[in-house]
Amino acid sequence: MARLADYFLVVGYDLDKRVEGEGQGRILQRFPEKDWEDSPFPQGIELFCQPSGWQLVPEQQPASFFVAVLTDINSERHSCACFTFWEGLDSSQLQKAKPSEVDEVDEEPAVVQSAQVFAPKSLVLVSRLDYTEVFRNCLGLIYTVHVDGLPVPLETVIGNLLTCVIPIAGGSQINESPVCSLERVPQACDWLLACLQPGQEEREESLRTITLGAGDRQVIQTPIDDSLPISGSSVAQLFRQLGIVNVLYLFCAALTEHKILFLSSSYQRLTDACRGLLAIMFPLKYSFTFVPILPGKLLEVLSTPTPFIIGVNSFFRSETQELLDVIIADLDGGTVTIPECVHISLLPEPLLQQTQTALSMVLDPELEIADHAFPPLSVQPSALKIQDKEIRAVFLWLFARLFQGYRWCLHIIRIHPEPVIRFHKAAFLGQRALTEDDFLMKVLDGMAFAGFVSERGPPYRATDLFDDLVANHVERIRQEEACPQKVMNHVKELAEKLFKNENPYPAVAMHKVTRPSEKSQNNAHNQKPFPGLDDVAVQLFIDHAAAKLKTAPPVVKAELKSMVPSGPPLGDTVDRNGNVMANSARRLEVVRNCITYIFENKMLEAKKLMPAVLRALKGRAARICLTQELNQHVLQNRAVLDDQQFDYIVRMMNCTLQDCSHIDEHGIAAALLPLVTAFCRKLGAGITQFAYSCVQEHMVWTTMQFWESMFYSDVQSHIRALYLETEEGGQQNNSEQQDGSGSGREISALDLASEQNRLWPTLSKEMQAERVQKEESTVFSQAIHYANRMSYLLLPLDTSKNRLLRSSGLGDVESVSNSYVTNSIAGSMAESYDTESGFEDAESSDVANSVVRFINRFVDKVCNESGVTNEHLKALHTMIPDIVQMHIETLDAVHRESKRLPPIQKPKLLRPTLLPGEELVMDAMRVHLIPDGREEATGLMGGPPLLPAEGAIFLTTYRLIFKGTPTDPLVGEQVVTRSFPIASLTKEKRISVTLPMDQFVQEGLQLRSSTFQLMKIAFDEEVASDLAEVFRKHMHKLRYPQHVQGTFAFTVGQCGKMVVEHKTKDKNQSLKTLSKNLVKSAKKTIGRQYVTRKKYSPPTWENRSSLQSELDEDEISVSEEVDQSSLTLSSTIRSSDRQTMSNVVERACCRDYQRLGLGTLSNSLTRSKNEPFRISTVNRMYTVCRSYPGLLIVPQSIPDTTIHRICRCYRQNRFPVVCWRNSRTKAVLLRSAGLHAKGVVGFFKSPNAPTAVPSQADSTSLEQEKYLQAIISSMPSYSENSGRNTLSGFTSTHMSTSDSSDKLRQPKIGALMKQVMGTKEDVPGTFSRGGKWGSIRGSGRLSAYNPDVGTRLAGKESPQPNGGPSEALFLRQQKAYLYIIGDKAQLKGGKQDSFQQWEVVPIEVCDVRQVKNSFKKLMKACVPSSSTSDPNMSFQRCLEDSEWMALLHRVLQVSVLVVELLDTGSSVMVSLEDGWDVTTQVVSLVQLLSDPYYRTFDGFRLLVEKEWLSFGHRFSHRGAQTLGSQSSGFTPVFLQFLDCVHQIHLQFPMEFEFSQYYLKFLAYHYVSNRFRTFLLDSDYERIELGVLYEEKGDRKTPQVCKSVWDYIDRLNKKTPIFYNYMFSPEDEEVLRPYTFISNLKVWDFYMEETLSEGPSYDWELRGRQERLAEETPEKPDTSGPKSQRRIVWPCYDSLSKAVPDAITKLLQDLQSLEAELGQTSEKWKDTWDKIKTTQRTETKLESKPSFSSSLLMSSNLSHQRRSQGVYLQESGVGSSINLALDCEASATSTPVAGRTSTSTLYSQFQSTESENRSFEGILFKKGALLKPWKPRWFVLDKTKHQLRYYETRQDKECKGVIELADVESVIPGTPTMGAPKNIDEKAFFDLKTTKRVYNFCAQDSLNAQLWMDSVQSCLSDA
Repeated sequence: MARLADYFLVVGYDLDKRVEGEGQGRILQRFPEKDWEDSPFPQGIELFCQPSGWQLVPEQQPASFFVAVLTDINSERHSCACFTFWEGLDSSQLQKAKPSEVDEVDEEPAVVQSAQVFAPKSLVLVSRLDYTEVFRNCLGLIYTVHVDGLPVPLETVIGNLLTCVIPIAGGSQINESPVCSLERVPQACDWLLACLQPGQEEREESLRTITLGAGDRQVIQTPIDDSLPISGSSVAQLFRQLGIVNVLYLFCAALTEHKILFLSSSYQRLTDACRGLLAIMFPLKYSFTFVPILPGKLLEVLSTPTPFIIGVNSFFRSETQELLDVIIADLDGGTVTIPECVHISLLPEPLLQQTQTALSMVLDPELEIADHAFPPLSVQPSALKIQDKEIRAVFLWLFARLFQGYRWCLHIIRIHPEPVIRFHKAAFLGQRALTEDDFLMKVLDGMAFAGFVSERGPPYRATDLFDDLVANHVERIRQEEACPQKVMNHVKELAEKLFKNENPYPAVAMHKVTRPSEKSQNNAHNQKPFPGLDDVAVQLFIDHAAAKLKTAPPVVKAELKSMVPSGPPLGDTVDRNGNVMANSARRLEVVRNCITYIFENKMLEAKKLMPAVLRALKGRAARICLTQELNQHVLQNRAVLDDQQFDYIVRMMNCTLQDCSHIDEHGIAAALLPLVTAFCRKLGAGITQFAYSCVQEHMVWTTMQFWESMFYSDVQSHIRALYLETEEGGQQNNSEQQDGSGSGREISALDLASEQNRLWPTLSKEMQAERVQKEESTVFSQAIHYANRMSYLLLPLDTSKNRLLRSSGLGDVESVSNSYVTNSIAGSMAESYDTESGFEDAESSDVANSVVRFINRFVDKVCNESGVTNEHLKALHTMIPDIVQMHIETLDAVHRESKRLPPIQKPKLLRPTLLPGEELVMDAMRVHLIPDGREEATGLMGGPPLLPAEGAIFLTTYRLIFKGTPTDPLVGEQVVTRSFPIASLTKEKRISVTLPMDQFVQEGLQLRSSTFQLMKIAFDEEVASDLAEVFRKHMHKLRYPQHVQGTFAFTVGQCGKMVVEHKTKDKNQSLKTLSKNLVKSAKKTIGRQYVTRKKYSPPTWENRSSLQSELDEDEISVSEEVDQSSLTLSSTIRSSDRQTMSNVVERACCRDYQRLGLGTLSNSLTRSKNEPFRISTVNRMYTVCRSYPGLLIVPQSIPDTTIHRICRCYRQNRFPVVCWRNSRTKAVLLRSAGLHAKGVVGFFKSPNAPTAVPSQADSTSLEQEKYLQAIISSMPSYSENSGRNTLSGFTSTHMSTSDSSDKLRQPKIGALMKQVMGTKEDVPGTFSRGGKWGSIRGSGRLSAYNPDVGTRLAGKESPQPNGGPSEALFLRQQKAYLYIIGDKAQLKGGKQDSFQQWEVVPIEVCDVRQVKNSFKKLMKACVPSSSTSDPNMSFQRCLEDSEWMALLHRVLQVSVLVVELLDTGSSVMVSLEDGWDVTTQVVSLVQLLSDPYYRTFDGFRLLVEKEWLSFGHRFSHRGAQTLGSQSSGFTPVFLQFLDCVHQIHLQFPMEFEFSQYYLKFLAYHYVSNRFRTFLLDSDYERIELGVLYEEKGDRKTPQVCKSVWDYIDRLNKKTPIFYNYMFSPEDEEVLRPYTFISNLKVWDFYMEETLSEGPSYDWELRGRQERLAEETPEKPDTSGPKSQRRIVWPCYDSLSKAVPDAITKLLQDLQSLEAELGQTSEKWKDTWDKIKTTQRTETKLESKPSFSSSLLMSSNLSHQRRSQGVYLQESGVGSSINLALDCEASATSTPVAGRTSTSTLYSQFQSTESENRSFEGILFKKGALLKPWKPRWFVLDKTKHQLRYYETRQDKECKGVIELADVESVIPGTPTMGAPKNIDEKAFFDLKTTKRVYNFCAQDSLNAQLWMDSVQSCLSDA
């Protein structure tokens, strides 16, 4: 029973305490004056009566009512109902109250007197019950009695109110307070007695009402079950105000402990909303701050750090704006605002969706049928009260689903005296497969759930609707969840129960409530104030009632306690990702078999199964199966194994634990815990090593929650056993339950506990005490047991170190479940070098201390929770250090012995073979090579899994080498090698790896190399982490040496120490001078370049890339530009001038100039004056241009002084010089850098136009013009023409000089130009000179597709197919003598004068950063770091994204254009960027395409030396070869050039003397730093270091080649690897390759790898490996005949070695035969040349009986080739002759239509289709009925077991096949009609098959006999 009201108060406005406009309230009267013992009087009520502040108002306001909620010190909530009305004050009262105010303010009293003022007064009722309506009526009644002056004393009414007692719950027991009258006060409480007599008929209707004795009467409906919240219609209102999604957000926020603030202008609505939110949280109770109405004075409460639900009047909205972490729900506006920093975890799907659906069906039932054609007549939502219950039912249903099966995860630790219950969170989440779910994790961790467990955990208590739902309706909910209609039915049933609970007697309507009359409400002005009440009268009532209560007998309400049902246990839910395979029986079978093999000592079998087992253990079922299987092998808690068994078992345990999360949600670690202390091995006398010492490296052991739940689950099973014994008389039941469930038949611990609780009151005191004591000691003994267990798993085997894990979780008290994050410094230091330096004791004690601390913390926590006595706890604390110490001692012995064990047989580390001069920097470190994204080696694409492999990594001065063997036992005998030059390392990043095979491999590195290699390595556990760090440092040092002299090419053969010494000595600029120069030259350069550049070309968006790059490039170049003044002779060139000159003359450039006839060096007068060019020595001291060679070709007429002036106009002083001349047209190719911006404008303005530039620039531009004019005048076509500068002259020149070839080629150039420039218009004559060269379209995507591609590809030189004018018109009427290929971005702002004879072709070049980024993406595409199934990451997509092909296309396209221009007789000047990247690429490609000489070995070498090395391509800088250039990153400009050459090679395979392998070789070694050739940035730098001219004379170390060219020459003499057998050049052939992306192929250099031997580009290694292989003696092979077949794996074997092409094979055979015969073998080249010459002299026999490979070289090929070169067709797989090395002859383009000869040329390669032709020849065959005999070419194929026939021998299409399997017999036949004449009768024979008889006729009887024998032998073989 409970009082309806505890206190009644009258609160009024406090006139004495007015502060400026802010009034205060004060309690005028309160009843009873003494506090009740059971409910203290709450403080601060006057604040809550007027939450917005006490104020006087000029007009009377209507009376108001609301209920606030107050929380007292004991955190009990009190309803505080406030009824407020307004009373008038007259001025006298005001003035009396505030005399001080009158003194201060003179005018005020006058104002106040004139108007009447109203002050608020509140009647307040404080109660622990929550009956809003009853309170409203009671307070309204008191007000009515006062206002209307009813004939009832107020004291009576209030007395009755305070003495009214009603039952809290039970629905029917509702009683009535008496109808009191004035005379009978003493009997006022007789009704109490009436209701307390147990015999009363309580259920009569009349007893459900109360009255306060003023003619009123109300029915109070108390709920049937008070644990369910009462919500009225507040939930439905809340949803109406905010909507479904918003309320769900608030719901989730409240459950996950966020701060929630409601705003509304109505107080009652705030209260309702807060109550509604609490109601839907049932069965969870909100335990944080809950203030539905917060007074304005207390707003600072909102900044509290704890969660809350608070309501505030909208009046204070502005003050809530700056709250950053509060979710604000505006009830009036219907919005919920969630701040950015707050993340609300929502319900897990599909629950969220289903809840939303159910809610919308309740709130908006019309939604479903909104689209129906014939909607039902009325679908209205239920009444608000009913709807309210339906919504609550939905949330009940939601919680039943969220918490289903929660009782199976409760651990009962104590039953007596009070049940102590813990919830096993991890097991619950694991069984629900919701470990990843954020929401549920937070809810289970929250306070509300802790309350839920303590309230609903006990097994014997009163149950309610939720208990019933979660236990008995789970199955129903599960079946119906997918069907919204069924869900709705269930919800409606639940809603009905909820409604019944709140309104047990809905039919009763006996309310009689008096309201104040209208008159008294309107007549409020002259209303008398609320009177003071007589305390005594009211107190009398209260005392009287209390006295009667005392005399009344106590009420015994029978509490309906019962056993709480647990519901069905949680089923095994499938893994979250639906891993059906995880449970497949096959996997469990594998695990079981493996364990059986281990225990039966069949180790070989076990080893084979191991990888499969370790893979299977990823699945949960397999892990559980493992623990069960191992359990069966434990006898009496012990299982002794031998070393190998122990090792396997530990490996399986580790693998199992490795995937356990730190909370162990599947109970795997829990199941293994007893096992790791059971399995052991004997190490020596009396020393045993247990499995736990090998499985410590797992997070789970350092997690406090894990140990707690394990402890509780064990305690529970022991306590269960305790009571089972008492019940069943000592029947032992020692099965350890993991989750305290027990099987269906066994009594679960909770059931036992509930039974015990039921019996508890019936036991005697002694019995009770005994049981309590037994339980306590059970818990205590378990605590000791666990202290031991924990010390086992937390103390490392070697206590002196190996504390990687310990220092994290154990050291610091806060981290309960911390992972590796909190590695303290002690932890990282523990593994440092000096572990042997005598600190061991300190270290080990440190470990011991942290373990003791951890165990102490654990013991404190569990013992306090489970009620262990203090004495016991103290005993434990003293025991723990001893336990730990003892354990450390036993461990030391174990550790000593285990060190003596023979190490586990890890694969032997193989040594790599090293180059001469290559030395190890770090010796073998055991690592695992992890598979990356390339799938060939992992076995995914078929073939054995070569990776992961186990072996060692070696760091040498030259390479990084991995050598090892695959971990898969099936390929264990193969050797896997992966290596790359250390100089090619582009990216290194740390990774952490977990290997399936071994226990734990933590640290790893991912190393990426620009030779398209990737190594993912994981260090073995035997490699200390600091060693790995040392490895990284060494690697960095080697990768980025201080100076280029630190690279391998320089240090090779020296001892490693010298590398380090170089640092300071040779560096010609120390940092100081460098910084000085930086400042000086930066000033100069800035003055000279940046400012002016900015003036003239404001970069637009299209050109942002190019301008940006210029700036970048310049900054780089500034830093390397030495102050000019320091360039004296002595500092630059060491040897004397004369010697230098002779050396320079010998250089490549010079030889080439002489070959091209570009002038000689003689300075005498004999030099013919008509030679247009001369070799200038102006740069011999490298003073004009640092990055140019010493000798340059310039026009004869230009003096050296002019050059000095001109060079300043060009970036880096790289002025135009001639580098090649076309021998036919005498057009020249020039190269230079781009112009400085100031030059451009003056340069392209006509000389006579008024110039805006200063005169100096003017004169320079004139000089430049003079220079260009000199070049033009050097051209014969120009000088021939007499009419020099007139327009007519130009045209006539063009007409006269264009020979026939020019006429043909003209339109072609037009098309090319259009492609390069990207102009779309075809209309002639619309271009002005300047606008004609539009641009290569400057789109970011380098668009490579143009509309006129088609005409070019079709090779049609006719007018355009679309009927437009022919393209010849597109070219301007006269061609320019000189075309300048310039950077579009630089040519802005200049216009050309139409009389100049040069023309600028503006193109968009790719800048260096584009190349750099493209290359990075290309590497990732070709060598991905991890495999992915994402279609957006497929190889093709990544390749396209890299834009590498587009860049190649761009370079090739420009080069082809230049070739065409040169070929038509115009000179071309390539003037792009700084003249050392793209310019070099274009110029080199142009020469390669135009001049066959450069397609030979010597020529290509010369080309690279001249254009790349002498003309200063910055190899060191672009290759980031030293520390200084590290930041600029790796930019493979040269690789791009080689790729272009490779593309051309593919299209013209017969034009190159060198093979594709030669290009790959260069591509590999230009980054490998093995040779000095590609080091340094210019000849100047090479001379400075003295490496330019040493190659000839210096031969001290003959075994070390310093130049890659020498190396290639030597190798080429030994082996034909670099030679292209198809080389058969045409004279003066100019190549014009197709350049479209569709014609380009990905270079196989990027994709191939040879795991058997590593990259094949270091030939010494190959030779050594083979020799070593030969030296190992062959074991006598007794296994019978060996197969000749070899398997060739594409990523493992070297194809060129395993399947060499035919010619190489023949040459090899020849050599080995010569060696056998003892002859001196001649060089392969001589042999080959001989064969070629003999072949040429032979007659051309088309009808040779057998096809000879020499046909390739026969000269009759030449007339069958078209100018584009031969296009081979894709040959069939494995054709009978492999044309060239590495199958490089595979074709690239379809043959051009109409030229059939080309396609049939190589038909022999295709037709034979790898047939094994046992016998072939011509036979006549008789056709079918009435058909004649016909000769056919027959082939008998043993391999395919068939007889095929063709029309002719050359025919590729097989006419028919006779399967030999169907042949029954072969017999001599007889000639039949129509047989061929004059042929021997014996030449006929018949072939009888199952279907028909074939008649054949051979040429003669002999032939026929041969055929019959062959067929017969085939048949008998089969």
